[in-house]
Order: sequence, then C-alpha cells, then structure tokens
Amino acid sequence: MKNLIAELLIKLAEKEATAKEQVAQIEALEIVVTALVRKLDPPQHLEMTTTIETAMDNVADADNDDVRLLRNYIEKLLRHPRQ
Repeated sequence: MKNLIAELLIKLAEKEATAKEQVAQIEALEIVVTALVRKLDPPQHLEMTTTIETAMDNVADADNDDVRLLRNYIEKLLRHPRQ
C-alpha cells in the first residue's frame, strides 16, 4: 500500500511539473504574440484579425464551451493585448 501511495505521489509531482512547464510556455507565447501584434500597422492588424475570425468561424460550433473559451482568449489577445 505504501508503494502504491508513493508511486501515485511521484506521478502527481510529475504531472504538476509538466503543467507548470506548459503554463510557462503558454505565457511566453502570449508575450511574443502580443509584441508582434503591437508592431503591426493598422491595416495588417485588421487583415490578421479578419483572417483569424474567419478561420474560427469555420472551425467548430460556437455552442461548444471550449470553442467559446478559445474565441474569448483570441479576442483578448487581438483586441486587448496585455500591457
């Protein structure tokens, strides 16, 4: 029983480390994308936004919670990038 608990704790620690690494990668990507978006000229920004919105319209049903979450985050990145 002790071995089973020890193995479960090890697996939990590994998953937590992986999750922390993924969060760091996502935050790094957000910073890079934000910097790139801020450097775009207004016509380029509009074209990119339109292209992304069109792609999202073709991806999946808007009633899906995951798609809604993705749309909201894309909106945040494109229209209100972090300061």
